[in-house]
Amino acid sequence: MKDLIRARALELGFDVCRFASAAAPTTSGHFEEWIESGKHGEMGYLTRNAAKRVDPQQVLPGARSIVCVALNYGLSPGVKADTGSQESAPRAPASDPAQPVARGVTARYARHADYHGVMGDRLRELSRFIEERGDSGTRSLAYVDTGPLLERDFAQRAGVGFVGKHTNVISRRFGNWILLGELLTTLDLAPDPPEKNRCGSCTRCLAACPTQAILAPFQLDARLCISYLTIELKGSIPVDLRPAIGNRIFGCDDCLEVCPWNRFAAESRLMQQYRREDLATPDLLEWLTLDAAAFKQRFRGTPIERSKRRGLLRNVCVALGNVGGAESLPALQSASRDPERLIAEHALWAIAQIEARNRATASG
Repeated sequence: MKDLIRARALELGFDVCRFASAAAPTTSGHFEEWIESGKHGEMGYLTRNAAKRVDPQQVLPGARSIVCVALNYGLSPGVKADTGSQESAPRAPASDPAQPVARGVTARYARHADYHGVMGDRLRELSRFIEERGDSGTRSLAYVDTGPLLERDFAQRAGVGFVGKHTNVISRRFGNWILLGELLTTLDLAPDPPEKNRCGSCTRCLAACPTQAILAPFQLDARLCISYLTIELKGSIPVDLRPAIGNRIFGCDDCLEVCPWNRFAAESRLMQQYRREDLATPDLLEWLTLDAAAFKQRFRGTPIERSKRRGLLRNVCVALGNVGGAESLPALQSASRDPERLIAEHALWAIAQIEARNRATASG
């Protein structure tokens, strides 16, 4: 049965399919301590279903196994993703027609169609495949990081990869560029050998974090993480953290990019057909002009849609405050009058940042 399930998973486009028992994770205490310390920030959904996350039986009564799949979204070996970073790039005078466009950068996974849909449809097909071949009482339940599961713990238990010091799963086959999915089932499937941690003495991810959100190996304070600040946080971004965000407008890959295991990264088999390179390093001023209708049209069916217009334009304002020049001021002035107060607040901050840089340049 395992061979049949794995073969079908690979046919559906998944790059990895392995198996774990549905016993409660022995590492659940770390999650509970993390929640109690408040390091999850405003992600209230984590507390609302915390009991389910540490006990799969509360998610699917009678579950005996978890089918763990992974989807690679990487590039060919040796190809480095364009970060579009402009944090320290020199800027030409505003009157210079050759002045560079102020560009933002999105996390690599966000440069595709929304993986929840891509993976979810295929996991549900795999679920039907399992139920058709199991006994009459076989039940299964599929999740793509939307369910109350400690998915990274199960991925490591199943041997998909190991949880690195940055708290993300690292694959020896695909480096850091994998998306996870799980299928709980009442079938009793022999578990695969777990993966062990292979970080060694490396601490590159800790050093690379722009906001020092990785407090120590395997300890992340989400409240400082740029991915949290630009995606999960729905309100105002703390002023003291805004400069460190640079030109990142949706997520951050810095801790992932520096991992030595990326030397084994491979071209994605499935996700390459869903690539949206127009989302990689966009013109910040263009995105700042998007109204509600244009936002929906541009980002429908992508991860960025999740941020909503107010969240994305908030992030764009912060990025312009960090990397924009005088040419950005008219658009920011307009944004400062946006009916959405969150956008207006961050636009005013960006204007003040740019004007301060201009004064410093003029006096220097």
